[in-house]
Amino acid sequence: MSSKQKTRSAYRCSECGWETAKWVGRCGECQAWGSVAEVGVVVARAQAGPVSAPAVPIGQVSIEHATTRSSGVAELDRVLGGGLVPGAAILLAGEPGVGKSTLLLEVAAQTAAASRRTLYITGEESASQVRMRANRTDAVKDELYLAAETDLGAVLSHIEEVRPDLIVVDSIQTIGAADADGVPGGVSQVKEVAAALVRVAKTRNITTIIVGHVTKDGSIAGPRVLEHVVDVVLGFEGDPSTRFRMLRAMKNRFGPVDEVGCFDLSAEGITAVVDPTGLFVENHHQQVPGTCVAVSMEGRRPLLAEVQSLVAPSPTEKPRRTTSGLDGSRVAMVLAVLQQHGGLKLFNKDVFASTVGGAKLTEPATDLAIAVSLASAAYGRPAPQGIVAMGELGLAGELRRVRDLPQRLAEAARLGFEYAVVPSDRSTAKSRRSGEERMVEGLKVIDVPDIFSALRLLGFAGGGASTPVS
Repeated sequence: MSSKQKTRSAYRCSECGWETAKWVGRCGECQAWGSVAEVGVVVARAQAGPVSAPAVPIGQVSIEHATTRSSGVAELDRVLGGGLVPGAAILLAGEPGVGKSTLLLEVAAQTAAASRRTLYITGEESASQVRMRANRTDAVKDELYLAAETDLGAVLSHIEEVRPDLIVVDSIQTIGAADADGVPGGVSQVKEVAAALVRVAKTRNITTIIVGHVTKDGSIAGPRVLEHVVDVVLGFEGDPSTRFRMLRAMKNRFGPVDEVGCFDLSAEGITAVVDPTGLFVENHHQQVPGTCVAVSMEGRRPLLAEVQSLVAPSPTEKPRRTTSGLDGSRVAMVLAVLQQHGGLKLFNKDVFASTVGGAKLTEPATDLAIAVSLASAAYGRPAPQGIVAMGELGLAGELRRVRDLPQRLAEAARLGFEYAVVPSDRSTAKSRRSGEERMVEGLKVIDVPDIFSALRLLGFAGGGASTPVS
């Protein structure tokens, strides 16, 4: 049946694809200036048409073709919720040089090694360049097919010829469609290429992994519709100065979105890091001031990381506040609470705070460890050996409970720590005194209600504590 069509004027942003009925100087979605231009939009009145398959009761729908299968990379399977799903469209985004291509080449090689045909489409490198990296990472497999293409029609022809179980497209910003307006990487081009790849993935039950670029502020480049049409959105991140990389799920229709995967990127390739805690805790030969171990949750995985601080007299009228791996505003708040409620006068001191191994701690549960580290550095004496601290610090000096406390305590006990300082549980505060020890998961847990009690317990406030640095 035919449908009646008419054309109307509209205005579209060339950066993100946002549309409006009238012209504006600034995009209402991405806030870009001068990117809105007039376009002609064809409006079609919808008519009834043929269906691809009749509707059936949901209980009669088969799930045989939607079962997960391992990708061969355990940490990726963990993030995906079990593995790759046939017909799924996965978008992997990350900064340049973070290791996206290396990770996906490893996934393609492991899939090919399991006798499942894999097609790797590269639009950013030549086939010989990818082969060189495959030689270095031992990713040359018989069932791994490689093609260097930048035209969507050629990509679809390769899929017809190879008939793979897994497709890797690196990257969507380099693939262009002849029927779409603009240049490859533009809004219209990305929409058309993504729609075609997702359509092929769904109709042929082919798992498709698409590499996407990110903008300078870290968001995924291209129209927002790209994240909506895919089933899974993964973010690959890491500090260029370290080998540690983290894979996060930002959208997942087949599993949880609070899981993270850890990897070690080297010249020989990329390997999964099953227990990353050792990378973020320094083994000191003797106790040193200004250190404390925090327990943060990365997704559903507890991760121990050491916080180090240095407090020194400031030679200038405006003391320095420098952080690395920590939220600067959060550290400033902890300093204010320590001065107001902890008795530490640090307004004329230079303060430096950082994490070990490039770890990034942004969770409020690490406030207490930061405070203990700063107090230890200010008094010039180490915290008790074998202790971890966890708790959110309030502006009134109180310590608030943190989520997943049993998992955090179990991880600290597994790694050999003996004591844990945690906030008091208000529901059981009447049955236990402040500072009283109790055994949890083989760990001696000490409950404290506020920051002053925590510092006094550790010997940093009153009770014979050393004098802060002068």
